[in-house]
Amino acid sequence: MEYPIKEIASNKKAYHDYFINDIFEAGIELTGTEIKSIRLGNVNLKDSYAYIKSGELFISHMHISPYEEGNRFNADPLRERRLLVTKKEIYKLTGLIKQQGVTLVPVKLYFKGKWVKLSIGVGKGKKLYDKRDDIAKKTAQREIASRLKENQHY
Repeated sequence: MEYPIKEIASNKKAYHDYFINDIFEAGIELTGTEIKSIRLGNVNLKDSYAYIKSGELFISHMHISPYEEGNRFNADPLRERRLLVTKKEIYKLTGLIKQQGVTLVPVKLYFKGKWVKLSIGVGKGKKLYDKRDDIAKKTAQREIASRLKENQHY
């Protein structure tokens, strides 16, 4: 059965700062008020990162704003949250992380049916000149597209 996918938040900065090679899907262990806040779209992946600690995968610095009507049941907005993946995937990720310069970067948060899922990219950090090259390529592509659009009007 195919579940509909509804994107909640994305981390555009991940593609700017890293070369993303592989992408994994993980579930997230959340509280009830966090789910309600996510349904309202009050989540930010900008500075978040994932890591492996004692055989489990965690995400840190993913900001989920407190639910307004949650009062004392609200959790800390920046708390560590456990990611739900299989042991086999954790072993594979551990092997990839041991390579020099490779890190786990959250890319996208979305609903898959009724479940909240997180796409995690395995990325290698870009140098400043790599970022400049990407910006130059995007600018050139934008300029070509605008020129083609101008020529279609004649």
